[in-house]
Amino acid sequence: MRLVNRKIITALMATLGLCAQAVAAPNEQFIPVPVFKTGPTATMGASLYGGYIDYLDLLNKRDGGINGVKLTWEECETGFQVDRGLECYERLKKKGPTGASFFMPYQTGVVYSLTDRSMTDKIPIVHVSTGRAGANDGRVFPYIFPVIAHFWSGNTAKIRFIGGREGGMDKLKGKKIVNLYMGSAYGKETMPVLNYQAKKYGFEIINIEVPLPGVEQQAQWLQIRQIKPDWVILRGAGVMVSVTLKNAQRVGYPSDRIVGVSGASTEEDVIPAGDAAKGYISWAFSPSGAHFPVIQDIQKTLYSGGKRGDLEDPKRIGTVNYNTGVVNSIIQTEGIRTAQNKYGKKPLTGEQIQWGLEHLILDDKRLRQLGAHELMPPLKLSCFDHEGGGAVKFQQWDGTKWITISDWIQTDQSIVRPMMEEAAAKYAKEKGITPRDCAKES
Repeated sequence: MRLVNRKIITALMATLGLCAQAVAAPNEQFIPVPVFKTGPTATMGASLYGGYIDYLDLLNKRDGGINGVKLTWEECETGFQVDRGLECYERLKKKGPTGASFFMPYQTGVVYSLTDRSMTDKIPIVHVSTGRAGANDGRVFPYIFPVIAHFWSGNTAKIRFIGGREGGMDKLKGKKIVNLYMGSAYGKETMPVLNYQAKKYGFEIINIEVPLPGVEQQAQWLQIRQIKPDWVILRGAGVMVSVTLKNAQRVGYPSDRIVGVSGASTEEDVIPAGDAAKGYISWAFSPSGAHFPVIQDIQKTLYSGGKRGDLEDPKRIGTVNYNTGVVNSIIQTEGIRTAQNKYGKKPLTGEQIQWGLEHLILDDKRLRQLGAHELMPPLKLSCFDHEGGGAVKFQQWDGTKWITISDWIQTDQSIVRPMMEEAAAKYAKEKGITPRDCAKES
């Protein structure tokens, strides 16, 4: 009898152990979401992370997750502040059965601060069209992924666009271009490549800083009126954009000679400027519009019949920021899917997902399958290249909506890549890092 009881007890303990294991390690992939739905960039953050979360929710409700692995996430409000972004990272990095899949801080300062920690913690930092110089060199920065078009790369596309408007790159010689930039790490990031391009093409670059948050610009625009530049590059975000356009109108500077960066390319940036925004040009790696199949899937699955996704205002679906969030989510979840091909259809660690991101290929065929053709450019990541090729489109505000005015314009990697490698080599020397041999990576 005792023997039987022992067998029963042993069987019960084993069963309970299995149950405990199932509870401790559910079939879920955890994703931290460091949002900024409050603070100076709240309107941008609400749409951006709305699109990001909606795509995760779409995968769960339409597909049952990724190959049967459900996606879970937790938001953490940063208020667009670096210290709060770092606190969110530390709070969420160990959550979930396998820890954080990756971290998406849409703040340059946070990316810089997390560079060393990401390598120690083996958690990819994925940030589309933002981040630090040199980070596209995966030999030195194995866990930093500035996907699609880093700031420097985007800047070369912008100068190519301006050159095209002038009738050719040779026509830039002797031109004056003002770089009106936000007084932050983000604002200053493109100065090295701008200076290089000015020397290469013979134009004059005049850098003018706007202190945060960008609401005081009268002195800067008096200076611009005196300079009479041929073009103004707007390197701002949030309220700074509408204030810039209003001040340009006030001094009589034409809005169609102002070219904004991706952080200044959204509906939320231009609508508050009213008529002053009409004609303004910006670049974007994810154009606006709700006609893309993946956006229509989200509307049908999450918002039809009175349902409500992450957005409080469904009218933001299809805006630049919303679509940018969807693109971010596609890239990251496709990184998980790629990693599953090697490690199995189960919850994966950040280290395993890093492999998936380095082997990610989103060609035209795959983008069509995802319903994201023309929503984002094709890309291919590798150990050597964490950016993926880089191409952007230019759009112009017609007073009510963005109109796409270019095809995908490739970035000039003949300029950017050597500068990136130089920045990466400098960082490696400072930190005592031996760059990886990509030929040996599989």
